[in-house]
Formats: sequence, structure tokens, C-alpha cells
Amino acid sequence: MKHPEFPLSDELIYLNHAAVAPWPKRTSAAVIAFAEQNRDWGSHYYPDWLKKELLIRRQLRDLLNAASADDIALVKNTSEALSFVACGLPWQAGDNIVSSNEEFPSNRLPWQALSAQGVEFREADLRSAATPEDALFALVDQNTRLLTVSSIQFGSGLRMDLVRIGEFCKRHGILFCVDAIQSLGAVQFDVQACQADFAMADGHKWLFGPEGLGVFYTTPEARERLKLSQYGWHMMKDIHNYENRPWEIHPGSRRFECGSPNMLGIQALSASLSLLLETGMDTVEALVLERSDFLRQAIRNQPNLLLLSEAAPRLKSGIVVFKHRQAGNETLYRHLQQHGVVCALRGGGVRFSPHFYNSLDEIGRALAIAADCPPAD
Repeated sequence: MKHPEFPLSDELIYLNHAAVAPWPKRTSAAVIAFAEQNRDWGSHYYPDWLKKELLIRRQLRDLLNAASADDIALVKNTSEALSFVACGLPWQAGDNIVSSNEEFPSNRLPWQALSAQGVEFREADLRSAATPEDALFALVDQNTRLLTVSSIQFGSGLRMDLVRIGEFCKRHGILFCVDAIQSLGAVQFDVQACQADFAMADGHKWLFGPEGLGVFYTTPEARERLKLSQYGWHMMKDIHNYENRPWEIHPGSRRFECGSPNMLGIQALSASLSLLLETGMDTVEALVLERSDFLRQAIRNQPNLLLLSEAAPRLKSGIVVFKHRQAGNETLYRHLQQHGVVCALRGGGVRFSPHFYNSLDEIGRALAIAADCPPAD
């Protein structure tokens, strides 16, 4: 039986939330209502739009367990937020940044671009030590200024022990940056518990939101260390005093929002967040992990399929990767797509990433389709 918020086509089994998620029913309704209001009234209701902007900051504060909504900036995407950190810190030649060899390009390119300033980007092989965290720590030395890592790796589903990493960074005086795009909306994420200085994510994956709107979290101490690279009316302290001379930078994270907010995106993402918060992230996480557990066990029981993800990971995520024993990955992917299974080619195989509303029955049917894939000609 379908979840009432996800009336997806009967022709699809949607298992690609680690890429781009479908919108809940309430989200599409919010966008339609906003569009019709704008059509009929223009900006007459702009004060209500500003209230929605305040609401989404509180929703994101609660989702991240940030100390204050002032720690939340609304940004275009994860890449923009990571670039704010990379371009904002005062680097010196000889500094280094520690990360992993499994990062999405968003959490690699901004740091590698610092090589012109003499900053080294170190990529730890997460499989080279007793734990992935130990592999990261082994590359840290007295010149390490920042450690940046994805909370969950996009290609493998490997989930990092963020609390352990955060404690290590604090002991050694290293800034800690977390790309949380594969965690937010799927599993519980707590910026205070893991002592993150910076955290960021897009809204279009597990959060069920539109592309083009994301969140950038900073602690008050950490954001004071960032030199600003963008300027505009929206990042002023007295934001609606347009004759403000002289002007001051906003004391909170709004300083990273230089211009007009994405009001349409705010309406959509706020609606999606309301579903997650009403459901409860403890419930969402339990259901997501139940589905990934089901996937791993079912793949192991299917003779035609080979599980590439860890069979019993220390920390679980919603991402499971596998391959077919006779058919190539491209063949398997095309076969699944042709039969309405929405998934991705990642991590050396096919990646399934079901959300809390996916039924175990449809996940089982997707695996049966995968197992029936004919070998390539």
C-alpha cells in the first residue's frame, strides 16, 4: 500500500533517494499554492513569505540540533557552502587538509583548488586501517588545519563515526567540516554531539526538497574565522534598512546569504521538512535502516547477486550497493531502469537507496527484477 504522501506512478519503484528524491504530496501542493498566490497577488503577501523563511531556519535548526537558528544559512547547494569554508579560511603555505578517498567531487574540488596557495589535500584510504576513522587520523600532523569528510559516503554507503572524529579534532585543535548530504533526512544527525564546526547539505536528496536550496551550519566561533567572499543587501545586520550607512555584517549565519532568498524553494523544502519532523527522525532512521538491512540480507540470499556493501557494518546507512554475478553493471542498470526501478550506478555496482516510505514488498520486487537480468550479449 502506498504512503499517502508519495503517490508515485505504479510503473516505478523509486530507490534513488541518495541522488534526487521525489517530492511529497504536501510539497507539490505548497509550490502550486505559492505560484497561484504570486500570480494573483504578486508580492502582497511578502510578510508571510518572510515568516516561512524564519520557520525553515527553525526546522533546520531542529533537524541538525543546532544551538540556534542563527547558526543556519540558506545556500544554493552543498558545493557553495563548502566553497565558503575553503575560500574563507586564512590558509598558509604548508597547511594541509585531511579527507578521504571516497568523497563526492563537491567535498574534494574546493580543497584541491587551494594547492595554488601551497595547501596540501590529503586523501586517506578508508579501507587501509582498522577503522575508517583511524585511516583519517593517520594522515594528521602538526600542519593539519581542517578535517573534512562526508557523514556517509555516496558510493559505498560507509557511515563515519562523527562523534569520534569530532572529539579527535577538538583534542588536536583542528576544524571539523561535515558534508551531511547523505545523512540529513535519512538518519539522525547532531552537529553539537559531533562537535562539527561546519556542516552542509542539499535539500533534494533524503530531505525530499527541490534542487537549488541547501543548508550551511556554522558555530559562532567558526564563522568568525571565515572571510566573506560575497556581499549584498541580505547579509547586513539591519537587513531591511536599505539606506544603512555605514553597515554591519549580520552577526549570524545570514552573513553568507548575499542576496534575495529562494522563496519558492523555501516553500517547497519547508513543506518537505514538516513531513520528516512530524514523522520523527528516530522513526525515519529506524525505517530506513530496516530497509537497508532487508536489502543486504535479500541480496546475500539471491545467488545471482553479489553484495558490495558491508554485510554487517558498524554504523548503518540507507545506501546498499550490489552487482549481478553474470551481467555487467551497465547491463544491470539498464535492465532495472527499463523495468521501472529508479536507482544509480555507483560504487562499482548498482546503488539502491530506499527511504522510509518504501515498502519491503516493492524492494523485494526490485531485487527480483535485478536477479532476472540477462547476461550481456
